[in-house]
Amino acid sequence: MSATPDRQGRITPSDIRSRKGTEPVVCLTAYTTPMAQLVDQSCDLVLVGDSVGMVLHGLPSTVGVTIEMMILHGQAVARGLSHACMVVDMPFGSYEEGPAQAFRNAARIMAETGSQAVKLEGGAHMAETVRFLVQRGIPVMAHVGLTPQSVNTLGGYKVQGRGADGDRVLADAAALADAGAFAVVLEKLPAELGERITRDIPVPTIGIGAGVDCDGQVLVVDDMLGQFAGFRPKFVKRYAELGETAQQAIANYASDVRTRRFPGPEHIFTESKKA
Repeated sequence: MSATPDRQGRITPSDIRSRKGTEPVVCLTAYTTPMAQLVDQSCDLVLVGDSVGMVLHGLPSTVGVTIEMMILHGQAVARGLSHACMVVDMPFGSYEEGPAQAFRNAARIMAETGSQAVKLEGGAHMAETVRFLVQRGIPVMAHVGLTPQSVNTLGGYKVQGRGADGDRVLADAAALADAGAFAVVLEKLPAELGERITRDIPVPTIGIGAGVDCDGQVLVVDDMLGQFAGFRPKFVKRYAELGETAQQAIANYASDVRTRRFPGPEHIFTESKKA
């Protein structure tokens, strides 16, 4: 079943591209309708990230995420958006084989979720695929630096682009911008490199652990809301501690049930219609 979000007044990928060097682009992830409704009015971009596999499904990495999972969560997010541009991650194994495979799967994701664009990971070697998709009407957001789907070859979630390796990451970003990507995510790079790439490529950079000079910023919404106790990546600022609040609320509920303080008189029904 296709999602049918109201597109009137929605920010588009072209709008995001035109923001280069102007007002910073605000982006958060969302995986559900209620969260999409919460982030919609404050964000320019809402990313249905494959981080959903780790955040909501308990997977050890994003590698196990499937197209079906991305479509399910994409449909849910689409129902909650009326303002922000929606981008859906292409999961591992859905585009690396070549441009034709990438087109089939990207077209399916867009058709079944109502997303306005897809995001894929990888450097200059993905430029041909990005160009193929864009030429066929599929807007693409690229992703370089730390690419979580490649964590097994990168040797972990390490900072990328230090020293001479910065030239490689810059070349990756430039190649993807030249291929038609409307924006490029820069993940876990030295701030100096994030500033350099932002200055050198013609499309907006969206940073996640890449410094303040990027054209925009993205975080996993559950991280910045403090949903998970003890998980504090250096590049995440906690704007709330909802995990601690929820844990205490659940403990209070459990105590009230065990001591029969809940339900109280105000929560029950009686034979009298006045109650």
